[in-house]
Amino acid sequence: MNEIVIATTNQGKLKEIKKIFADLDLKILSLSDFPKIPDIVEDGSTFEENAGIKARTVFEKTKIPAIADDSGLVVDQLNGAPGIYSARYSGEDATYESNNLKLLKELENYPEPHFAKFVCAAVFLNGKEKIIRRGEVKGQIIKTQRGTNGFGYDPVFVPEGFNKTLAEISIEEKNKFSHRAIAFGVMKEALRGRIQ
Repeated sequence: MNEIVIATTNQGKLKEIKKIFADLDLKILSLSDFPKIPDIVEDGSTFEENAGIKARTVFEKTKIPAIADDSGLVVDQLNGAPGIYSARYSGEDATYESNNLKLLKELENYPEPHFAKFVCAAVFLNGKEKIIRRGEVKGQIIKTQRGTNGFGYDPVFVPEGFNKTLAEISIEEKNKFSHRAIAFGVMKEALRGRIQ
């Protein structure tokens, strides 16, 4: 069985990715399996650059093929913010709650609807090749948080065609169309022929 390292310690994200990759003959590891790898500084200017930095660092440290992703929320009225700073939008010690509260506060001065999209860029590196895939889901931000599933900005984001937030949708349903599901779904197909 082939091994691959998903460059995250986020258990919610890891759970989603494992479900997506469930039909591949892969042993999926994460950064939790390599506690000596220090925090990786993501100083790129795009989601793709940040994912590439993480994938390269993890591959160099483990010598195991790595997949990293960088994802975030892009809000039209905020000129693309929080964007690549989504995880630490409310500061270095940001929590999901503090990020959501800051976002809602910033949008108070703008008329509804607050159009936004979730973006995920995934990068695979194995020392021989680099594969980049991207997924996007459009929707809008609502005024109050709803739901307890998911993580991050899920409680304030209603995807197009839905009247529920991502946090009110089951992980199985979300995995059919989320930005991460799209990026990792097309990544899975790119890897399928390479993993025997």
